[in-house]
Amino acid sequence: MKTEPIYVFAKWQVQTGRLEEVLGLLREVAGQSTREPGNLLYKIHQSTADKNTLLLYEAYRDEPALAAHRDTEHFKSLVLGKIIPLLEHREVVLTRSIHAS
Repeated sequence: MKTEPIYVFAKWQVQTGRLEEVLGLLREVAGQSTREPGNLLYKIHQSTADKNTLLLYEAYRDEPALAAHRDTEHFKSLVLGKIIPLLEHREVVLTRSIHAS
């Protein structure tokens, strides 16, 4: 069975006045996430139009690797426990690459 990478695009709208706190936590999450065996990349971007809008671009070897990421202590404690309460809005889209022929 062939496995395909899965890509995560997340758009976070940070509450006013909480950006530095979220960025500090997010740097910790990124550092730990990139050490996971199934992680292919973890990139954090900030909107040029609105500094409180963050875009995350992540890639995992396959769906089980993404599930393992979501089951880590750092995801549960930092993302779910500390970051999400500091967001106005959160949107997550899971994707696979389309190979043009």
